[in-house]
Amino acid sequence: MIDFAWKLFSQTGNIETYLLMKELENESQELDQEMSSTNHVDTLPVDSNM
Repeated sequence: MIDFAWKLFSQTGNIETYLLMKELENESQELDQEMSSTNHVDTLPVDSNM
């Protein structure tokens, strides 16, 4: 989707399309950060009483 927004912006110069692309990039980066922070099983506490 970001590639499409960039291609459209580069062809039209429409600033709203550029802003949409930047918003999509930011949301993508935030999602990547959330996913990476929830996938660290090593950092979870271990119950040694098992």
